[in-house]
Amino acid sequence: MSKTIISLAEIQFARDALSQVDPALAKANKVIPLFDWRSRANGFSGLAKLVLEQQVSVASANAIWNRLENGLGSVEPKNVLKKSIDELKTFGLSAPKARYIHGIAHAHEAGEVDFDELKHLDDEAASAKLIALKGIGRWTAEAYLMWCEARTDVFPAADIALQEAIRILDGAAHRPSTEALYNRSEKWRPYRSFAAHLLWGYYAAIKQNTIPMPQGVPPLVKLVKPAAKTKTKN
Repeated sequence: MSKTIISLAEIQFARDALSQVDPALAKANKVIPLFDWRSRANGFSGLAKLVLEQQVSVASANAIWNRLENGLGSVEPKNVLKKSIDELKTFGLSAPKARYIHGIAHAHEAGEVDFDELKHLDDEAASAKLIALKGIGRWTAEAYLMWCEARTDVFPAADIALQEAIRILDGAAHRPSTEALYNRSEKWRPYRSFAAHLLWGYYAAIKQNTIPMPQGVPPLVKLVKPAAKTKTKN
C-alpha cells in the first residue's frame, strides 16, 4: 500500500536488506550515498505529467508542462475537458499525448478511475486500473505508484536505465530482458522500489562519471524513454 513519507532510516534499512540478497545491489549500496526518495504530486496531475514526459527531454517536458499549467490555470480533469484536443496541442503536447490526457480526464470525470480510491487498492489492482487507461503502459503505472504514491514494493523492470545498471553491476555484455529482470526482482520483495531507486542512483553516477565504469564492461548504451501505449496491456 502507499505511504506518505519514506524516511532516510527506512531507506537505509531497505538498502542493507537488499544487499543481503543480491551481490549486485550490495555493490551499488557501497558506492552510492544515501539520498531522499524520489517523489511527485499524486492524482490526475501526477499521472498527466508522466504521460507528458514520455519520449521528450526533461527540459522540453518542463517547458510544455509550464505552458499547460499557465493555459489551464491548474492541471485538473475539469479544466482539461474544457479544452479540445487541438487546443491542448497549442500548449506543445503531441496529438497522441493530448488525446491520452484528455481521455484520462474523461475517465476520471466518468468515474472509471478514482485517484483517491486507487490509494486503497493493492499494488496489482492499482496498476491494473491505471493500465486500463488508454496511453498508460505498465512502466507508467509502476512509476506512478512508486513516485506519486510512494509505494515501496513496485519495480518497473522495463526501464532501460535499471536494466543498464544491473548489466554493469553484473559485469555483463548485454542487458537483462524485462521478463528476466522482473523475475530477478522477486527476491527483492518487499523492497523493490528501494532497489529501483538505488539502481537509478548507480546508473546516474556512472553516466555522470562520479564513479568509474568497471573495467571490461561495455560502455553505456543510449537510452530511449518509455513511450505511451495505445493498448490496455503491454
